[in-house]
Amino acid sequence: MTFKLGATVTGLLLASTAFAETSATAFTDLNLRAGPGVSYEIVDVIPTSQAVKVDGCLEASNWCRVSYGDSSGWASGDYLTAMVASPIYANRERLAVETITYEKDPDSAIGGSVTGALAGAILGGPVGAVIGAGLGAGLGAVVAPDERVTTYVRENPLDPVYLDGEVVVGAGIPETVKLAEVPESEYHYAYVNGTRVLVEREQRRVIHIVR
Repeated sequence: MTFKLGATVTGLLLASTAFAETSATAFTDLNLRAGPGVSYEIVDVIPTSQAVKVDGCLEASNWCRVSYGDSSGWASGDYLTAMVASPIYANRERLAVETITYEKDPDSAIGGSVTGALAGAILGGPVGAVIGAGLGAGLGAVVAPDERVTTYVRENPLDPVYLDGEVVVGAGIPETVKLAEVPESEYHYAYVNGTRVLVEREQRRVIHIVR
């Protein structure tokens, strides 16, 4: 089953509108960015199931301003869940999440214009608990490439490609994105939204994020 990133898939809805705490957890390892968009710098990574404080979400975009430990920035609201795997962005009214605005720093060059290729949308959107379990099973075992592979990817950068959506394990990479091969291995990789990813060539699914 394939989902468009940005379309919300909710496993279980909240039982009551009384829950209004400004906290959430990351459904997967999630990039924390300097601004509300994939072209902004990654300032930190929120690990799977880690809690964040939600300051608010943009009204017309699936980005929320959050704090994680000593870091603060913007994360995709499709991958922030509150209570039983409910995407916080789609349920922000029921959760009483504040609607905020974003004003770009005029002195900042980050996120101003995307210089890489625009290649469409990432496939494989946010999922609830039940759907997530099925998706994980379909991907097989967790990929743990050896150091030779990750070193090669780091030392052989590719031109950046920017897609509509955040990069997570299990997301599909469209055919318009050219994959590079890691020599003497089964792996292919790409540089998407500021993130190095290993991609399973046949299904074109992200199987590992190289940090």
